[in-house]
Amino acid sequence: MRMRLMLLGGGSALGQALIRLGAEEDINFLAPRPPDSGWDAANLTQLLDDTRPDALINLAYYFDWFQAETVSEARFASQERAVERLAELCKHHEIRLIQPSSYRVFDGARATAYSEKEEPVPLGLHGQALWRLEQSVRAVCSRHVLLRFGWLLDSSPEGLMGRFLARAGRDDTLYLADDRRGNPTPVDDAARVILAVLKQLDCQAPLWGTYHYGGHEATTSLALGQALLSEARSFRSNLVDDIAAQAHAARPDAAEEPQHAVLACKKILHTYGIKPRAWRAGLPSLLDQYYRHV
Repeated sequence: MRMRLMLLGGGSALGQALIRLGAEEDINFLAPRPPDSGWDAANLTQLLDDTRPDALINLAYYFDWFQAETVSEARFASQERAVERLAELCKHHEIRLIQPSSYRVFDGARATAYSEKEEPVPLGLHGQALWRLEQSVRAVCSRHVLLRFGWLLDSSPEGLMGRFLARAGRDDTLYLADDRRGNPTPVDDAARVILAVLKQLDCQAPLWGTYHYGGHEATTSLALGQALLSEARSFRSNLVDDIAAQAHAARPDAAEEPQHAVLACKKILHTYGIKPRAWRAGLPSLLDQYYRHV
């Protein structure tokens, strides 16, 4: 690859998957360690003034954006300021910016799949913060690719899947919504998509804009939980026997989590040639990674 690539958040689950996948193709990333205080507007300015990469993948706050159960408003506000500054720096230094986002920018009222043309109406604090991040990137840096992912699954113990598996080994009964739908997306698959986008940009293809990606075969959170349990029993025998169905409206996170979160992925297929992969095929390696670290 001719472009010099910088990866913020190389220590995150998605960052590690991207580094691992890139190494298989001799694609290397400059992945600076974050300062003890975390990335902010000042140290990002210094970093990019010194390094000036050709493209930057911003996973600096990956866990908060995609895996954390709750994030404070003040923390999101600090991240928004940093991303706005990052977009300004990318514009100034003519750096291509890859910025991840999420299905959470939609309110989930639409029963059919969301395309990139749909107007975001985020429900809660999480979705609103991501939507503001998107808007600042669009307004400031024209050479950007915004990637909205479906339900991202990684092997971190405190992440979405990790919390579910911890409950499965502790609780007598689990409840998940049987009327909440989305696209499960293993983190290795998300890394594959980012790498495919970078390869196209390396060919000077000016394919800027917003794109959706989620694993093939939309499903319910109940069916996803059942699939995870089935696979996890290869590693642990003391897991809860079954999961009870519960209505989305009765779930404690119903005010924050979109009920219908299926993403239409035609644009990224037609523009970048990226085909959705079946999320079920990614579960064995995902569970293997998880149980090797808990």
